[in-house]
Amino acid sequence: MTIEVPKEVTPSRSLVMNLRQQLMQVIPFSEMKPEHVDFFIKSAKEHYFAPEEVILEPAHGEVKQLFFIRQGSVISRRGMANEAGGAHEIEAGELFPVSAAVAGRSVTATYAASGDCFCLRISVETMKELANLSSPFADYLSLRILKFLEQSRQVLQRTYASQIFSEQSLETPLGQLPRKKPLFVSPETSIKDALTQMHERRVGSILVSNQQDGLLGILTRYDILGRVTIPQMSLDTPIKDVMTMGVKALTITHTAQDAALMMSKFGIRHVPVVDGKEIVNIISERDLFATQRLSLKNISTSIRSASDLSDMIVCAKDIRKFAKNLIGQGVQARQLTTLISYLNDVVCERLVELNAKKHGLDLKEFAWIALGSEGRSEQTIATDQDNALVFSGQASDAVRDKYLKFALDVNQALDACGYPLCKGNVMASNPKICLSETEWLERFSQWIEHGTPEDLLNASIYFDFRLVAGNPDLLVAMKNTVMQKAKAIPRFIKLLAENSLNMRVPISWHGGIDTIKLEDKECIDLKLHGTAILVDAARIYSLAHGIGDTNTRDRLIAVGLALDIPEREYLAWVSAFEFLQMLRLSVQIDSHAIGGNFNALELSSLNNIDRRILKESLRATRDLQQRIELDYGR
Repeated sequence: MTIEVPKEVTPSRSLVMNLRQQLMQVIPFSEMKPEHVDFFIKSAKEHYFAPEEVILEPAHGEVKQLFFIRQGSVISRRGMANEAGGAHEIEAGELFPVSAAVAGRSVTATYAASGDCFCLRISVETMKELANLSSPFADYLSLRILKFLEQSRQVLQRTYASQIFSEQSLETPLGQLPRKKPLFVSPETSIKDALTQMHERRVGSILVSNQQDGLLGILTRYDILGRVTIPQMSLDTPIKDVMTMGVKALTITHTAQDAALMMSKFGIRHVPVVDGKEIVNIISERDLFATQRLSLKNISTSIRSASDLSDMIVCAKDIRKFAKNLIGQGVQARQLTTLISYLNDVVCERLVELNAKKHGLDLKEFAWIALGSEGRSEQTIATDQDNALVFSGQASDAVRDKYLKFALDVNQALDACGYPLCKGNVMASNPKICLSETEWLERFSQWIEHGTPEDLLNASIYFDFRLVAGNPDLLVAMKNTVMQKAKAIPRFIKLLAENSLNMRVPISWHGGIDTIKLEDKECIDLKLHGTAILVDAARIYSLAHGIGDTNTRDRLIAVGLALDIPEREYLAWVSAFEFLQMLRLSVQIDSHAIGGNFNALELSSLNNIDRRILKESLRATRDLQQRIELDYGR
């Protein structure tokens, strides 16, 4: 006996109630007023499609209906059914075909049911009427991927905000707080010498001790006004005459709450911390609330005032905490990576300054340049070093050897601060990229005019160079050479494009997400199969059109304008890039490397919203790559 399934029905009253609950769980209905959701439901017809039944195809002409998948899924295919990367799976809870319905055109793909599929459909006229009634619905129709991205960002924000709150507990042992090397002087040290040391270290207190008696006292900047300035005390006076004696100290096992209570009880602002007999830290009132007060200014000030590598290591750790705080505050990927890159620049710049002084080098005679993600101001947390050096004058062996020794010290210091040495040796301590200005001009000309595909594959990150420290004038001719020659030599752009097309967007022939297996987990490499493809595409089009930006977001917008592409299309590229970057940051901040890969994301770890926006982002990435193939492919 065959049971006939009705093709189209008007939803019953009980079904309307169930549909309202279902719809209000997903975008855009979750942001709409209940009466507008009801308007959609009451205007809709429910339609059943059998497995593989075609719902829409280009031959049907101008789209007259908008569909919502209530149950099941739909596959959209461009070209041949089995064409690699030509399919996209649309899951339950999604609307289609949004772009065609809004534009009043036919679809460019064939949409077919994948298994039994139940859809609600409304007419285009009803869609427009609802858009006039509901701003969230209208926004979704024009900026679909952006709406998904915003909701995903809000979920991520709530997650990290709760983590940050739990980490702010005053129950934290003092031994777990970041350590600063305490500043000590002897009791006979003059006030002038003590204040000079405090100024140079940019600290608010100095401890007084000797070998025989240990800790004798403390002088803080809050003591200076009343004990030195107003009484007009001679600066040659020994510090023992103005210090505070009977210093209160705590051990590493005491908590931040213990320190706060001690400060409140005795009216003090600094507490030394001891491990056994050794003073290992000094906690200030500000330190107790470092998480709340961790700011761009505070971190950058601490970095710039660091006097040695141990101070720099502490400062570099604060950058990861700062990044987590920013996610909890809802900061987006673009701003977050820019801020991380800025702070990493400050770390690098300070290390360059310290080591230049150590090696007797003049900052006006060379330029330390960032490459790759740092050059684009897009650094994430888990990022290795990509840097090079340009020096002025003749490239003699003696001059190069001097800069190589300096660069090696900087590279090793960066490694100690948490920026791993580059496995590919793309670092300033490599003689091949520690070059004079003239040598760099020759190197770029060779790559652009005569480079092989393999040369350009390895050299692509060099085209994103940017000054970090030193003399900016040394980069002017390099920038001009790249801009002029790249635009004038089509062969160079074509080879870059062919290299980029070897990277594959992980969308399977049936529209699902292809994964790689790491530690028996189904994963996706967010960099290799996501952001790197968008970065390459932005670089290729920018060099081809003489666009001077290096930042990927800025490049994508400039490329969209140069190619006269509809705004919603190039904004979809931007949104895809920023979402993939945010996923990378969330993985790296949690220090969760799968198989040693800090860009690997376990697909099952995503919530429904993030999984949908990931598919949308990969689809936008694939569309951009297909454009490159049409413009520059074989």
